[in-house]
Amino acid sequence: MKTQFKTWLLAFIALTVLSGLPMSSALAHGEKALEPFIRMRTIQWYDVQWSTQKFNVNDEVSVSGKFHVAEDWPISVPKPEAAFLNISTPGPVLIRTERYLNGKPWTNSVALQPGGDYDFKVVLKGRLPGRYHIHPFFNLKDAGQVMGPGVWLEIGGDPGDFTNTIKTINGELIDMESFGFANGVFWHLFWGALAAAWLLWWVRRPLFISRYRMLDAGLEHELITPQDKWIAKLVLVGVPILVLVLNSVTANRYPDVIPLQAGLDQILPLPAQVNAGTVNVDTLKAEYNVSKRAMVLQVKVDNRSQGAVRIGEFATSNVHFLNADVSNVGYIHRKDDVSNNGLTLDNNTSIAPGEQRSVTIEVRDAAWESERLDGLIRDADSRLGGLLFLYDDVMGKRYISSISAAVIPKFI
Repeated sequence: MKTQFKTWLLAFIALTVLSGLPMSSALAHGEKALEPFIRMRTIQWYDVQWSTQKFNVNDEVSVSGKFHVAEDWPISVPKPEAAFLNISTPGPVLIRTERYLNGKPWTNSVALQPGGDYDFKVVLKGRLPGRYHIHPFFNLKDAGQVMGPGVWLEIGGDPGDFTNTIKTINGELIDMESFGFANGVFWHLFWGALAAAWLLWWVRRPLFISRYRMLDAGLEHELITPQDKWIAKLVLVGVPILVLVLNSVTANRYPDVIPLQAGLDQILPLPAQVNAGTVNVDTLKAEYNVSKRAMVLQVKVDNRSQGAVRIGEFATSNVHFLNADVSNVGYIHRKDDVSNNGLTLDNNTSIAPGEQRSVTIEVRDAAWESERLDGLIRDADSRLGGLLFLYDDVMGKRYISSISAAVIPKFI
């Protein structure tokens, strides 16, 4: 007994000490949980930027950028015939006020075309002060969420100052934070009370053993009394009548109502911006060196442009690997998703106009492991995908190719 008591006492002391330690909150939204081949070869984000990362309650902030729907869409992932662009937030810290795809306002899901290029913009409004990690993301039907690049937003001000007033189609101004709240609470309580009363009516009498004995004795007809039948008929008739009457009253009170939309928008992609045909890249081979945490790509570049080009960046799953020798890489550096020296070439000289050259690219960085992209070699679909950015030495033009290849693991 003494030994058992000491064990329980030590366990209690340990739990007490652990409960006093500071706990860190979750800082991500599961963007690393999805299989690498889905993150790499579905929605390929680029040029995503926020108008500001510090603002106050009621101030607007916008996120805009572009994405390419990969041609090498994984066969195990349903095609993007219905996709919804949204913002991943830790609760209602922002509200979405506007959303655009290819310059067109849209509210529904949209059918995306593999190989298509799109740009987007989402306008948000600060609601709750704090520091939050935010992502744009696409929710793909039957596939899940594909996260875009995340940033930290700092919202200042007083939460009590937040306003969300809109004008209805008949010109009435309403506060969306409180409109219909009391009515909603009343009807939740009403239907909850009705359901509880119906349940209590049946469980008020003895259950289980007593009812079993009556069934065993052949007295099942006595389990339901005439009063039970009368009340059941009253509920069966009364509830639909009440619903129809209240629906008619609501329709008369609010005659101008637009129902919730369930359509599917059809927005055509932009003219080709990725794989536009000016500079073509064909991936010949891809190897992942596990010990070096390096992806080695052999590609063939066909430069059909009017100027010499150099490979400056490889981006996959929101991680950007940069060639330090190319000065005009136009990406905004952020330490959480950029490897400034992660990309090296066996031949770093410019590729002349009309030249075709085979180039070996080594993309080496710990991000392959920290972002869980090295799990690609253990997937049933071990294919790499991403965007390769090439830059004109003189004119400053940028050419983008979406590349993919089967990955061969190398353990030594």
